[in-house]
Amino acid sequence: MLRHFRRALFATLVMLALTTTGLGSASPPASGPKSEPIHEQGEYRIGPEDVLDISVWNNTAISRTVPVRPDGKISLPLLNDVQAAGLTPMQLRDVLNKKLAEYLPTPEVSVIVREVHSFKVSVIGEVKRPGRHELKSRATVLDALAMAEGLGEFASRGRIVILRPEGNTLKRIPFNYNKVVSADGELENFMLQPGDIVVVP
Repeated sequence: MLRHFRRALFATLVMLALTTTGLGSASPPASGPKSEPIHEQGEYRIGPEDVLDISVWNNTAISRTVPVRPDGKISLPLLNDVQAAGLTPMQLRDVLNKKLAEYLPTPEVSVIVREVHSFKVSVIGEVKRPGRHELKSRATVLDALAMAEGLGEFASRGRIVILRPEGNTLKRIPFNYNKVVSADGELENFMLQPGDIVVVP
């Protein structure tokens, strides 16, 4: 009876995580736990809930600190809504320079990420503290499991899966805990990306 209850609870947690990400289907498992860095070559990409310092040289009326809304946009005088999520600070700077050029002579904009709130991962299933965790820097799968206070007593260590949003689907990446913690398994402990869901059956 207890095992059936745990399975039902686990299925409910997975469905809840999928609903949170707005995705409902998963792609076939990846061939291996290969992963690109969170942002190629260390470039940070702005996300919802981040806080940005937008400075326009010699123009205090437009310069301000703005939050990135859940829809990924920011609001600025003259420009109204501007898409920010998914861009690097340099890319957003170029976008703002181009848009402001319609109103100001040779604008010079700088964009600084003051606060990072968009890098979140979920850890669900057989862990001691399942939930959604906000990260301030790059983190591996083991880092995420540590934030969840470790695996539960009945965790299937060889069947952990990372669900990664890709467009309208979820990519499934297998993760074998026993292999990773072995003497030669360090390279299998790959970096997570924003929105990843670590599922521990």
